[in-house]
Amino acid sequence: MKKKHFQNLIAGTLSAVMICSTASAVYAEDSATGTDEGGKIIYSSDFEDGDVSIFTKRNDGDTTVISASEDNAVSGKKSLCASGRTKTWNGPAIKLDDICEAGKAYLLSCKVMGQYYTSNTMSMQYTDSSGTEKYENLVSLNGNGWQEVKDVKISFSDDVSNVMIYFEGGTDNIYIDDFTLKEAPVHDIQQDIASLKDVYSGYFKVGTAVTAKELAPQSTKDLILKHFNSITAGNELKPDAILDQKACQAMAADGNDEDPQVNLNSAKSILDFARDNNIPVRGHVLIWHQQTPTWFFKENYDPDGEWVSKEKMLVRMENYIKNVFAEVEKEYPDVDFYAWDVVNECWLDDGTARKPGSQEEGSQNSPWVKIFGDNSFIKPAFEFAKKYAPEGTKLYYNDFNEYMPQKTDAIIKMVEEINSDGHYIDGIGMQSHLDARSGSDAFPAANVYKKALDKFCETGLDIQITELDATVNGNDEESFKKQAQYYSDIMDAIVSQKDKISSVVFWGTTDDQSWRASKYPLLFNEDYSAKESFYSIIDGIEPTESTTTTTNSPETSSTTTTTTATKDTNTTTTTTQNGSSAGTLEYGDVNEDGAVNISDAVLIMQSIANPDEFQITEQGKLNGDVVDNGNGLTNIDALAIQYIEIKTISTSDLPLTSEQIENLSK
Repeated sequence: MKKKHFQNLIAGTLSAVMICSTASAVYAEDSATGTDEGGKIIYSSDFEDGDVSIFTKRNDGDTTVISASEDNAVSGKKSLCASGRTKTWNGPAIKLDDICEAGKAYLLSCKVMGQYYTSNTMSMQYTDSSGTEKYENLVSLNGNGWQEVKDVKISFSDDVSNVMIYFEGGTDNIYIDDFTLKEAPVHDIQQDIASLKDVYSGYFKVGTAVTAKELAPQSTKDLILKHFNSITAGNELKPDAILDQKACQAMAADGNDEDPQVNLNSAKSILDFARDNNIPVRGHVLIWHQQTPTWFFKENYDPDGEWVSKEKMLVRMENYIKNVFAEVEKEYPDVDFYAWDVVNECWLDDGTARKPGSQEEGSQNSPWVKIFGDNSFIKPAFEFAKKYAPEGTKLYYNDFNEYMPQKTDAIIKMVEEINSDGHYIDGIGMQSHLDARSGSDAFPAANVYKKALDKFCETGLDIQITELDATVNGNDEESFKKQAQYYSDIMDAIVSQKDKISSVVFWGTTDDQSWRASKYPLLFNEDYSAKESFYSIIDGIEPTESTTTTTNSPETSSTTTTTTATKDTNTTTTTTQNGSSAGTLEYGDVNEDGAVNISDAVLIMQSIANPDEFQITEQGKLNGDVVDNGNGLTNIDALAIQYIEIKTISTSDLPLTSEQIENLSK
């Protein structure tokens, strides 16, 4: 990491997939591996011989009829046809554990087409170690004609069974052609480079998030053992992974629907790995509006039941938190759960609470707000967590887009109010899902990020960077240079507050396994080699010996619990408002809300990227044209507004020339 601070100050569009929490989280992304690198072919067919016997329907209740058909084909005359489907989940499946090995990675490619319009999903189904069926959506396929699935990486562990890849969606015919399943290339990690955890051992823990499926290959284990001294389960400790609906409903049938039952089966392989290798764990997450099943909020845990009362939900919340921590202490007494996200993502970017409602009704909705009417559920959640958490476990509030000024202020105000009569919240988690873009248009700019980080550090609470990644626009040398510089700038900001930061966690191991895989957001390539970003954040820091993990890597088992609601990003929307400034030239006030701040910069960039969805009034366009006035809205106008946000200039300095902006950037 360079021992100086760089100024890459320009606003950019919020990533279209900043959803976590949020739109579909795909945890099996398109692989960058070329077909020439593929290993042994496990199964391949263009179905010209009419043999479709390796495919089956999913179960006895599935009405799918599988045949070879001449109705459609990519090449040749035939393809597999799945007809007679009466339910959206009906579809053709191929059973993997009959033909593949646990702990190995495979690449799957094929072409898929719907009868009229392709609107299907390629998914995975398996039975975990407790006998519970789990489902994971891998790839969404939408469009006219044949849609391509290209080298999607698939793996599973040896403690799951009945592993299937299947195709679902709609009830029309599904056609599949040119299907290939082959072994993925095996790559060893680089042992002759510095260890991240050693480099930063005098500063803070350096961690990674990992899913059970992602952990299955040995090389992923080796990468974690070399570089990281903290693990976060990507999905496997979220409410939908650990809540046991059958056990909950069984208790409700006996007259008690206030004691939610939980199990840790989904997280077993990750927690076993952490225990066996003495790696501390961040728990993520107890209370969250997403990846929490709607039935958890309904009478008798019935998805179609009535919403429970606030009073009953408080009882459920306490028992749920108590049961999670009791299970952790029972099953993993030797694992250091040094931190736990108690509450996640309760504030919108404008500093207001989420809207009441179920996730099915909208991504900004919260069933917790539906029941409580506001964010009053946050404080009791921390009170219960403080009461039941294992000794030494620190408790955090965690959020994304935490650098948006109104959200920053809302979070700080909340933690101060909750802690005003006791110490319930130990720290703040800054997710830090960032966007390096093309470098100079990074969002947020490093200085903007640092401003938010400094404000959080001023609270006196412990700060953790919990989900760091930084997407980039291209897959080329120049893009990765820009990404490396951005990572360096962000880590400069973090190191400047090292005495107040206890952990920095990267959200994933390798680019291809990231939930943002299409934009290459992490430090390691798919082949486990270090990217330029890796070298940019270790430059200038001398490594020291690490004593936090062992070097053995025993065989582990894993389960995977992943849903289509993604884990920790949300789609952020900015709308134009007609306020008091309408009709009056107010430089910088693009959304006409009477203020000039980062929201105006965001709206400019969103409008440039997607003018149909993010519209700006004529007055707003005039207000935003602050650089080389008369040339219309550009990225440079957004940059100037960011300079206002960090108080480098003021609105009285506007308008400016592009030459003046260039001088500010030097």
